[in-house]
Amino acid sequence: TRSVLKKEKKLAVMEAMQLTDKEGEVFWPLYEEYNSELYKVQNKRVAVIKEYAKNFKTMTDEEADKLWVDFMKFRDDLLNLQEEYFEKFKEILPVVKVVRYFQFENKIDTHINAKMAVDIPLLKGLTK
Repeated sequence: TRSVLKKEKKLAVMEAMQLTDKEGEVFWPLYEEYNSELYKVQNKRVAVIKEYAKNFKTMTDEEADKLWVDFMKFRDDLLNLQEEYFEKFKEILPVVKVVRYFQFENKIDTHINAKMAVDIPLLKGLTK
């Protein structure tokens, strides 16, 4: 699923960015680098979701606490990555296009988060 999304995303980015040939020459290598790092960070979210699913029916307070800490670490890592690459993209593109790119990334992430919010049930907790 992730490889299909990667291809579809790249096509959508291509359309949204409207890069000149010169901009494209410098954008796409950095895009690939960023998305490679983004994939690694997103793996942390996947791990949290898998752990949640594994322990959903028997979740203890300790497990729930660890999941939340791991999720917050994922979000911190994501924010740090975005901040780092925002600066890198600003070195090669006009800031307006960099903001457009990160807006596009945010739209994709928001869509994914909305889907997960619908699909992942709220934790019920154990009764004591």
